[in-house]
Amino acid sequence: MTGGHENATPRRTARNLTRSTVLAADLEIAAGLLGKFMGLMGRGSLAPGAGLWLPESNGIHMMFMRFPIDAVFVGAPGSDGSRSVLSLHRALPTWRGLVPLVRGAKGVLELPAGTIDESATALGDQVLIEDR
Repeated sequence: MTGGHENATPRRTARNLTRSTVLAADLEIAAGLLGKFMGLMGRGSLAPGAGLWLPESNGIHMMFMRFPIDAVFVGAPGSDGSRSVLSLHRALPTWRGLVPLVRGAKGVLELPAGTIDESATALGDQVLIEDR
């Protein structure tokens, strides 16, 4: 991924356990309030297989974004660490402003547009975010 928002935390992967598909093989973590606010702003693109994990978030914005993204909102981790998909937003347009908050969401995956359909991710699926 490009841009200056990378941090020193290990990269992770996001897998859809229900569909046996990968949502992101190279998942960056947006740590802290500033990291979450900045998100993908200022970047020109998001590489295929890449993504941004916003832990403990239930909303995002698309202000100052240069490219559309898919957003997968997930709940709290279960006993096995997997999280249930609560809401799916495909190809969110740039400069949309705030995306409606998702009640009960405990994290958001920001992914390249088309990832939701390519991975066949659906509401209720179980997603596991783990260290690479």
